[in-house]
Amino acid sequence: MPNFKPLPYLCFVFLLFAGISSASAQAQNPGAAMKLNNLEYLEYQGVNVMLAHDFYPEGHQGGVGIIQNGMRVATNGDIRLEPTPGQWQPIPKVGKRMVNRQKQQISVHMLYPDSSINRKGFNPIIYPDLKFAYTTRVEPAGKGFRIIVDLDAPLPDSWIGKVGFNMELYPGILFGKSYYADNQFGIFPQQPNEQMYADEDGELQVTPMASGKKLTVAPESESQRMLIENEGPGKLQLLDGRGKHNNGWFVVRSLIAKGATKNAIVWLVTPHAIEGWRAQPAVQVSQIGYHPNQSKIAVIELDKNDHRKLQPELLRIAENGGLIPVLKAGAEVWGNFLRYHYLRFDFSEIKTPGMYKVRYGDVETNPFQISSTVYSHNVWQPTLEYFLPVQMCHMRVNDKYRVWHGLCHMDDARMAPIDSNHFDGYIQGHSTLNKYQPGETVPFLNRGGWHDAGDFDLRVESQAETVLGLTLAYELFDVKDDNTAVDQQNHMVEIHQPDGKPDILQQVEHGLLSITGGFQSMNRFYRGIIEPTKRQYTTLGDPANITDNKFYKAPADGSPIPAVGQPGAPDDRWVFTEANPGRELEVAAALAAAARVMKGFNDTLSTQCLTIAKEVWNRNEKAAPLQKLNLAVELLQTTKEKQYAYFLTGHAQEIAANMGWTGWLAARSVKLVNDAQYTATITAAAAKLFEQVKADGTKTPYGVPYKPNIWGAGWDIQNFGYKQYFLHEAFPNIFPKDYMLSAINFILGCHPGSNTSSFVSGVGAESMIPGYGFNRADWSYIPGGISSGTALIRPDFPELLKWPYLWQQGEYVLGGGTSDYLFLILAADHILKTEK
Repeated sequence: MPNFKPLPYLCFVFLLFAGISSASAQAQNPGAAMKLNNLEYLEYQGVNVMLAHDFYPEGHQGGVGIIQNGMRVATNGDIRLEPTPGQWQPIPKVGKRMVNRQKQQISVHMLYPDSSINRKGFNPIIYPDLKFAYTTRVEPAGKGFRIIVDLDAPLPDSWIGKVGFNMELYPGILFGKSYYADNQFGIFPQQPNEQMYADEDGELQVTPMASGKKLTVAPESESQRMLIENEGPGKLQLLDGRGKHNNGWFVVRSLIAKGATKNAIVWLVTPHAIEGWRAQPAVQVSQIGYHPNQSKIAVIELDKNDHRKLQPELLRIAENGGLIPVLKAGAEVWGNFLRYHYLRFDFSEIKTPGMYKVRYGDVETNPFQISSTVYSHNVWQPTLEYFLPVQMCHMRVNDKYRVWHGLCHMDDARMAPIDSNHFDGYIQGHSTLNKYQPGETVPFLNRGGWHDAGDFDLRVESQAETVLGLTLAYELFDVKDDNTAVDQQNHMVEIHQPDGKPDILQQVEHGLLSITGGFQSMNRFYRGIIEPTKRQYTTLGDPANITDNKFYKAPADGSPIPAVGQPGAPDDRWVFTEANPGRELEVAAALAAAARVMKGFNDTLSTQCLTIAKEVWNRNEKAAPLQKLNLAVELLQTTKEKQYAYFLTGHAQEIAANMGWTGWLAARSVKLVNDAQYTATITAAAAKLFEQVKADGTKTPYGVPYKPNIWGAGWDIQNFGYKQYFLHEAFPNIFPKDYMLSAINFILGCHPGSNTSSFVSGVGAESMIPGYGFNRADWSYIPGGISSGTALIRPDFPELLKWPYLWQQGEYVLGGGTSDYLFLILAADHILKTEK
């Protein structure tokens, strides 16, 4: 977790004068209090209070949130219908945030249900028959603040004792810390221990850890101590949400009383603010290091109130111990971004191989290397040697003594019900769009494919993106590494056991077996293959435990259908289809490319891929031209047939007008088309695109286009770097290699926030551990898995928690999230070794 602390004073004299100055300041300003700032949140020293800047409650972002001395300690302060709600449970519809600067208040009007997600849309939620509205507001109260909730009308009597105000406390920093609730006290446990009980509706609930009018959280910690007082009726309850949901947080809750409207909830919250607190400087570098011939810039992130003028220095780690100063120089003042002030320390002139650190004041980075082989070893390999094999579906994956997972999903897949909206976003329309009827087993789907992410579904677009990225990497960089044995016939994988075949081609083959299998059965691509029940979908651990690996057969004697988990149950995954020309064309592009690398490796599969790709091209004759661009480029390279070149030249102006999206494909197409006018049109458009890239790169201190969001931006930035390679190769006089390399630096540690970990688990001196993979419940990780990384707590706080259950920060995904990274590292290694 981020490690913030007040900056240490440089010497005793400084300490003495600072203490006098601080005491004088407090004496002169005894009325110091929390105030509304210009970003529309309350602030006092290192304490910030947000209301409805974010609304992502299932991801533990939203409602009233508290940042205390550099750590987000509480969130999701809002009215909820359950004591410890989880995903897919009712959430309110958020109205407009209102700010009253005269009264220093922030308020928002909310209502139940949210009609936009009530039993429809992506991740539909089933709401009860309850309608009510309310206003939540926060306002300063000395060095703390009040939370006040007014209901528009009283709750129905049947909901009294069920509806309350919840606020979630981040568990990761509370384990082993103490609490007081009136006369009760205890510690926050490492695991949920409380007895469960059934409420009046038969629903299991968590017994409160404690209750009282006042709750003190972590009283022994200066940086975490927080007092919560219920000034309304009833008591506060302290609950452990993990008893209901493994990914739950601790919850503080009070109930809404019968007949309550105005001041239905009134809490006084006082997070302890350390006087004069400042965030510790964060020195951000690549956690693996740099090639001698690339630019090397450490970004130094400072508290906005840190006005010291220190000189950063580069230190070489001596072989016999100690640190040798190499370079000490003034840092470039970049300016302000998010809530911080940034400096940049350029040490590009240092090219001597070795291990180094950067120091700023008393803050030192982890060790990193400067080496001409920095991208050659232990950087992309974990993704190919661990992550991709571990994600392989329909296989048992062994790693010497370890079994990553057993043979899984061999009963794939039954045709999904028509007119169904799956809880994870898949929709089956009025028809199955093929000869198989709902409930029938579709053949050839129990082979190949990778589990999509931290869950286990197979999304056709992520399968195709992975295939395409790996194919291009193999073609361009001749990746012949062999460290894994893959036995498709016996559904067995052995990590760290060479079998004489390039691992990357075996992975391409594995993805293709799934994609082509669906097309072979249904004469179309599947949309996705996924578990039918939430109990199966939310499985943590070995996916071999999700189904019985036996095709479902309905009882012949008409006896009751067994429940999931019982022998003979209909636990097989469902396969969904859709009519989506754009997605169909993208998947076909991956097949057209893969046909090239499968030739000579699996000739039958190569032929199938090209046949399917051409069929998809022909059946989508009337599709939008830009939707066909990717497939046209791949078919041109694979077949050399002029019709695809004519298609590209015929749409040159449209391609050039959309270079932000088409640029990397246009760059690849120039030499293939080999037409002077086409080349001139695309080159001119590329020059304009570069001006935009250059302008966007200056908007942050990291030199890449970066727009922080609720989800980490890592996948977008590595996709940007992936595309930059093709633009640089096609137009080296327009696009320098620097943007591609800056994207790598961002992914590997040079990114906002105090946690400077590499987003790639197991890569670099410090990396994303734990990660949001299928083994997250064990606080573990999968080497080579790539997370999206640092997210934004709106409006201005970058956050990357060491916590295994935040998918928007730590989840691994297939598709570009995996293949872009692997390709990008190989591309950097190639360019830096071959360019002068």
